[in-house]
Amino acid sequence: MKPHHLRLRRACAAAAAAGVLITPAVTASAYAAAAPALSTLPSPSPAPSPEFVPLTPAVAARLDAAVRRVMRETQVPGVTVGLWAPGKGSYVKSFGVADKATGAPMTAPLHVRIGSETKTFTVTALLQLVDRGKVALDDPIGTYVTGVPNGDRITLRQLAGMRSGLFNYSLDDGFIKRLQTDPKAPMTPRELLDYSFRHPVQFQPGAQFDYSNTNLILLGLVIEKVTGRPLHDVIDKDVVRPAGLHSTVFPTSPALPSPYAQGYTNQTASGRTENATGWNPSWAWAAGEMVSDLQDLRSWARTLATGKLLTPATQAERLKTTPMNIQGDGYGLGIFDVQGWIGHNGSIPGYEVLPVYLPQAGATMVILLNTDSEYKGQEPSTLFGQAVTSIVSPAHVYPGHKPVS
Repeated sequence: MKPHHLRLRRACAAAAAAGVLITPAVTASAYAAAAPALSTLPSPSPAPSPEFVPLTPAVAARLDAAVRRVMRETQVPGVTVGLWAPGKGSYVKSFGVADKATGAPMTAPLHVRIGSETKTFTVTALLQLVDRGKVALDDPIGTYVTGVPNGDRITLRQLAGMRSGLFNYSLDDGFIKRLQTDPKAPMTPRELLDYSFRHPVQFQPGAQFDYSNTNLILLGLVIEKVTGRPLHDVIDKDVVRPAGLHSTVFPTSPALPSPYAQGYTNQTASGRTENATGWNPSWAWAAGEMVSDLQDLRSWARTLATGKLLTPATQAERLKTTPMNIQGDGYGLGIFDVQGWIGHNGSIPGYEVLPVYLPQAGATMVILLNTDSEYKGQEPSTLFGQAVTSIVSPAHVYPGHKPVS
């Protein structure tokens, strides 16, 4: 995965939010930044901004054309785009099909898997424990989980900030073969860690930024140990419900809540596109197993960026970022700032999501896709994000690079 993704081999090279997507074959070390400097994201209180344009009928027509153009290029089956900004109006529209076999249209209420957006929920649950005095960000992971390489030195903060140095389990050849051979089979968190720990550490704790799904599996185990409850129960009762979300679930089976879009991927053993809707997401667990829909992700993007569920002090710690791989991008604690858009993206076989919040305008953007198949080496959600923000927020174009043409 990337700082938003839960792909297999392609996704697991290092991460820099959407920026890394332009060069997925480059190794993680290429994005390293020794002794990364910390910065603090801008205050997420909305204010009027001339940089976010009014969502007039003329702008809506431009958005329609841009979305359709990206769909033609990428061959994405279905996409839903939602934009909301105080005083600027809204734009919510679905394109294409939710089911290629029946031709059923893509619609806004459909559930999708959200991949690495799950990380934002897991880290929020961890930070709630910080607020309650149950854990501290600078506690070593070895205090809670045994057998972790460098476990006496890697902190919870470094895990949440993708600076642990632990190998990303979803890059392991054995893991990839197992998932592609039997994608409906369950996997346990300990099995996922075994795939990681068979590899040497990549660097010393805190020395670099390197997106690794392994970090979130460990944080999920910390949450379970400290609370004495299953992670899915903690996420549901302590995060999802207090956030006022009604269509967001941490599933305990491959089933999706109805209604849902079918999901398509070419991350298969044959390389051919297949329907991945029923694949078992347990391999992603705390790093990417959750399901949601457009309106819940709209609400969650603002809650996440403004720290509604956390104390101001803990939210401030969350929003301290380290550089990723392009200017204007930074990663905090289970959250990123990409050209001013705060949030996280997500990709898992069959689906991609991009829910982000722009504090300068109080604006929210949510993009949902029912495929994760790349186009010329780039994630389709990145290309849609680029096309949309080029129109509505030209001073904050996500992700800050020119897409392949």
